[in-house]
Amino acid sequence: MKKKKNPAVNWKKHIFCWLGISIFAAVYSAAPWPDAIDPTGLHFELTREGKGAIAIFLLAGLWWVFEVVPIGVTSLAIGALQAMFLIRPAKVAFRDFMDPSVLFIFASLTIGMVFTKTGLTKRLAYQMLIVVGERTSMIYLGCFVVTAALSHIMAHTAVAATIYPLLASIYALYGEGDKKTRFGKGLFMGMAYVAGAGSIVTLLGAARGAVALGFYNDIMAEGIRQGTNMDITFSTLTWYMFPIGWMMVFILWLFFMLFFKPEKKVIPGLRDKAIRLKRGLGPLKKDEILAASIVGAVIVIMTLRSFLPVLQPIDKTAIILVSTILFFLTGILDLEDLELVPWNITLLFAGAMSIGFCLWETGAAKWMAIHWLALFAEAPGFVFIMGITFFVLMMTNFIMNVAAIAISLPVAMVIAPYLGVSAEVIVFASLVAAGMPFLLLVGAAPNAIAYDSGQFSTGEFFLYGIPASIILMLVIGLAVKFIWPFMGMPVLIGR
Repeated sequence: MKKKKNPAVNWKKHIFCWLGISIFAAVYSAAPWPDAIDPTGLHFELTREGKGAIAIFLLAGLWWVFEVVPIGVTSLAIGALQAMFLIRPAKVAFRDFMDPSVLFIFASLTIGMVFTKTGLTKRLAYQMLIVVGERTSMIYLGCFVVTAALSHIMAHTAVAATIYPLLASIYALYGEGDKKTRFGKGLFMGMAYVAGAGSIVTLLGAARGAVALGFYNDIMAEGIRQGTNMDITFSTLTWYMFPIGWMMVFILWLFFMLFFKPEKKVIPGLRDKAIRLKRGLGPLKKDEILAASIVGAVIVIMTLRSFLPVLQPIDKTAIILVSTILFFLTGILDLEDLELVPWNITLLFAGAMSIGFCLWETGAAKWMAIHWLALFAEAPGFVFIMGITFFVLMMTNFIMNVAAIAISLPVAMVIAPYLGVSAEVIVFASLVAAGMPFLLLVGAAPNAIAYDSGQFSTGEFFLYGIPASIILMLVIGLAVKFIWPFMGMPVLIGR
């Protein structure tokens, strides 16, 4: 009888596991770090809890990038370490795992499951292929344009969860089964990237816009009354963001055609096959109509929240969760479907919310922001704008973009007038950066949803996210220097 061979030791996994633990131990046990001093001279001490939050932050980032353990398990470690090292009480640390944003992601993933189960996904996929044809470059472009456009009118998390099964159906027709291909990587990673690009164009794509404008209005209220600052409305934001968002969509299409050029230029007979498959589905079934009606109603109600004061007090998570409840009440989903929810992805964002709140509540996030921005206190205005933008871009890859905005904008807006920089350009540049975290899965829900395809690793996502992030910074620099001033945005003001 042959003995079974022992599996090879994954040295890379062990090395990064212990490296993460070593970094955590070194930071947590280090002597107190210097205070951060803001422009008004106030000192911000980094407490033991704050230092512990940074230690967890670094460990989690390393483990997520190199997949030391499943990404959802790293999130569990975030909660456990907070409780074990008395950084935050367990009740607080783990309560964030059920934050409304996490439940929103759960409900969005459920919508994607419903579209797949009822057959709506295949119907939409076949129709798209009939329109865009057999060239893989046009399939890329068609998928990206649809994703970005939908992100103008609904949360990009819900868009990604809805588009994902559609892309899976399209990829199934590529003829490579579950095999990893350049086309597969580009299709799913591209969906995640352009969902972010599309979401910056309106206030409906994500909560970050409303949060940023809230800070702007609170801090700059006096200036607005005097007529020295712009009153940023829904239409104003769209006016300045539209060219940048769509410029990024088409640049990203070229990016993926360069780095992930499909193995096949065309898929012969794809259009005819799509026509046959669509005909084979027959007329719309009862469950398809019911599912589409429920999702359509949810989208309409969430969209109207931005315009009807009577709906604004209702949280968007409650609205989208009603769709999940209705799916089970109508029999579209059952218990077996509930067990198929990708909990690894849900846990990933639960941990991201927990570490984000941990950095915020312990003061570690503000300490980091003030230290970073202090480096630009005497810099030229353009350098300062790009410096704060870079900080937001890095932070939004690790914690929720709403928190990244909340951490950085108040400090930046205090420094800006001294450097002759308008508050408006700080807000818009930060929002662009916060909308497109291309490095880590935790940066945005579409990233994690795309990862569920199995077409790429977290390391690959990080690696290709570096040039994509550099391109994003260049586009923001172009907007700040030329595009926005040409469109009428104040950038530099008299001191």
